[in-house]
Amino acid sequence: MKAKNRDQSLSDSRELDGSYDQLTDSVEDDFELSTVCHRPESMDKLQEQTKFTKKELQVLYRGFKNECPSGVVNEENFKTIYSQFFPQGDSSMYAHFLFEAFDTNKNGSVSFEDFVFGLSIILRGTINDRLNWAFNLYDLNKDGCITKEEMLDIMKSIYDMMGKYTYPTMQDDAPIEHVENFFQKMDQNKDGVVTIDEFIDSCKKDENIMQSMQLFDNVI
Repeated sequence: MKAKNRDQSLSDSRELDGSYDQLTDSVEDDFELSTVCHRPESMDKLQEQTKFTKKELQVLYRGFKNECPSGVVNEENFKTIYSQFFPQGDSSMYAHFLFEAFDTNKNGSVSFEDFVFGLSIILRGTINDRLNWAFNLYDLNKDGCITKEEMLDIMKSIYDMMGKYTYPTMQDDAPIEHVENFFQKMDQNKDGVVTIDEFIDSCKKDENIMQSMQLFDNVI
């Protein structure tokens, strides 16, 4: 039974990255098992649970495996990878919030499954799916509402990530101003917090937000 599970695990991984080579099979088996601590779900199962095709999943898996040979990524590695996209700023805090959103099991690591489940929602989910995911990102303590303090932490992290040398130059009070505008638009009953219903309803009424969400439709 143990040998069968081992063989199936290797088969599932190779099906994902399309790298199966019978000539090097025996040499790579022990190496893979010694370096990889997490094996992804089978291709069929991932296709059922996401909105990606087999080819798309293979492309995503190759990239993930290249950055995370062990099969999982912890928060520090996630921050390092994410910082490569924003060399002009400090993306560590925003990467922390993003990692929390992807780490749905709250075990301190993001597996390939965690990654593609989140990505599937962001890129291929319905408008409601995407807005729910965004709300969960902003709701830092996961209590079902967004406070001004939470939104300010998010906005500061975004401005830090974009860097101080952007054009036009951002003012120091820009994050606070952005939060005030956000609540003026989203906090419909003016109780000082934004609920999921208020968030979704307000976003759907905002033409710019809806257009920006459609930009993700053909990313992959």
